[in-house]
Amino acid sequence: MLVQLRQYKHEEVQFDDNRTTGESQTEDTVNPDADDYFGEEMADLDVETWDTVEHEDDPIQRRSLTIDGVTAVSVPKEPTDADDPDLPGQTIQLRMGGGIENVAQAEIVEVQDLEVEEGEAEGKASQDDEGYGKESMDEEP
Repeated sequence: MLVQLRQYKHEEVQFDDNRTTGESQTEDTVNPDADDYFGEEMADLDVETWDTVEHEDDPIQRRSLTIDGVTAVSVPKEPTDADDPDLPGQTIQLRMGGGIENVAQAEIVEVQDLEVEEGEAEGKASQDDEGYGKESMDEEP
């Protein structure tokens, strides 16, 4: 199965103790080009991208996760030690071939079984299907 989640964490404040007094704070030093800073384009890097969003008037960070190869998804009945009541979401357990992985402070966006073809899915029969309810209408009591 393919599982899509949103995970949350408190915003991390980063301090730069390596700056010296009077160091230039121009746009080039504050926001360098990815190619200059990393030596390659951002699209070529496998990095975690966290976005800052508002939650109860406080900035928090959120990222989207897509995990393939999941065999089961569950939510613990009781909160775990990793759950933070000040953040949205809760611990989500993902069972995969190699064991169980816990994702703290997460919300399920979508779970999709890639093995099932669209035409194979069973569901509620439509009222337009032949034979649906006709026996009771044609027979006399």
